[in-house]
Amino acid sequence: MISITDTPPSEVEENLNLLRADLNSKIPSKKLDRNLLIATWNIRAFGNLTRKWDSDDADSPKRDLHSVLCIAEIISRFDVIAIQEVKGNIRALRDTLKVLGANWSFLLTDVNKGKVGNGERMAFLFDKRRVQLSGLAGELVVPDEWQDNLEEHVMSKQFVRSPYAVSFQSNNHTFILVTLHILYGSSPKSRIDELKGIAKWLSEWAKDINAYHQDLIALGDFNIDERGDLLDKTFLSEGLYIPPQLQNKEVTRSIFDTSKYYDQIAWFNSQTNGPKLSMEFLNGGNYDFVPFALKNRRLTNHSLSWLISDHYPLWAEFKI
Repeated sequence: MISITDTPPSEVEENLNLLRADLNSKIPSKKLDRNLLIATWNIRAFGNLTRKWDSDDADSPKRDLHSVLCIAEIISRFDVIAIQEVKGNIRALRDTLKVLGANWSFLLTDVNKGKVGNGERMAFLFDKRRVQLSGLAGELVVPDEWQDNLEEHVMSKQFVRSPYAVSFQSNNHTFILVTLHILYGSSPKSRIDELKGIAKWLSEWAKDINAYHQDLIALGDFNIDERGDLLDKTFLSEGLYIPPQLQNKEVTRSIFDTSKYYDQIAWFNSQTNGPKLSMEFLNGGNYDFVPFALKNRRLTNHSLSWLISDHYPLWAEFKI
């Protein structure tokens, strides 16, 4: 059986060299004790894989070893990345970690057993040379008091996929990342409760941890359709802030529809007495892998979405 650690065919290596060159030109380099690169990526059905370099029409799943090498190359450019749609079978994730090497580690939740949870996990992958765990890890749930108090009512049930919070430390600076994958549902309206719930939860928590000089950043797939729509306004209703660089229409989220605004990286940026991020935001954007990942195979975007993803990774660079 072919292994991810075997030497890839020449055409695979040539494709990876193209991808590396493009990443070098578009993603900031890691600078010791100077910057921090945080990313989020919904990797479509990131579960099992076919142990071939090039899967064919009869193979299921379509994701193969060449795809995993491309995914790992992209992930390696960041210090810590939140990944959504990790499935119960984590073979592709484990192979990705083998490619990344011994300097990388991960944390992930258990599988969501609910039907609408789609059998997904939340995960963080991080470069141990740049980022260390600082102690906290847990899933967020809605307090009962919020359900009973009509004035504070935000949700009638728990999150479909519980948001996952983990604290990290880089260069003696502590920050907490909260990743989530909001319910898609039958209509945009069905997402409002969860968006309001997470916004309120983060606002209440940020006020507490800010006193301890810990930064809080929310990132993941919020299933927001368009900039400025009701879903976007609901998400930002408790004071969360998205920098202009990540609101730019050129920073697209979906490989199918450039208008979609699904994925976000956001934090609190109060100009008064509320919580405010202490790290300085430098820049951010997406990474469009479509022209380079698996280029030699001349795939449609539909086929590429099952091998790599239907979402672009979104990243933010901070000064620490």
